[in-house]
Amino acid sequence: MPENHENLIPKDGEVYLYNSFFNAEESSYFMNKLLEEIEWKQEPIRIMGKEIMQPRLTAWYGDPNKPYSYSGIKMLAHPWTDPLEQIKKRIEFKFGLEFSSVLLNLYRNERDGMGWHRDNEKELGPDPTIISLSFGQSRVFQLRRYKEKSKPILLELHTGSLLIMKGATNHYWEHRIPKTSQHLQPRINLTFRNIIL
Repeated sequence: MPENHENLIPKDGEVYLYNSFFNAEESSYFMNKLLEEIEWKQEPIRIMGKEIMQPRLTAWYGDPNKPYSYSGIKMLAHPWTDPLEQIKKRIEFKFGLEFSSVLLNLYRNERDGMGWHRDNEKELGPDPTIISLSFGQSRVFQLRRYKEKSKPILLELHTGSLLIMKGATNHYWEHRIPKTSQHLQPRINLTFRNIIL
């Protein structure tokens, strides 16, 4: 990692934040392209035996034969679009990584969010590297110890920012995007990942 990007968690994993990975003009361009071109949908998920509608829209894009399953949903990948390919290549070149897939989340307003969870599905392997990219409205991202339910670490994810979670992070830490009472504009989040199974 570059020397000027320090690990944001004290132990058991690695989390790094790049505040301006894409500039404002690029971020606006990709935000509009993704809003128009992505096949967004809202799906039910199963939590503690109950089925509820996700409080956001989602989409799964990537290489062929790389499905992804979580909370009772099995997602089949749409083929990469040109904007997604451009974003993917920039990330892979910068960090020397390769990603097979991306999960996109559209938070339409302040009433959309994501509860506490870990990205620890078996398809991702034992110590996945996940890159999370944000476009649009800034949102608060919270991290806390999974077992201890410790006081959360709060990060503000601005448009164009990039967050990396790697190593043992998703074994020991959980994260969320909380809902809020403050009026918010749409935000798109892309989480690049490798499906190994």
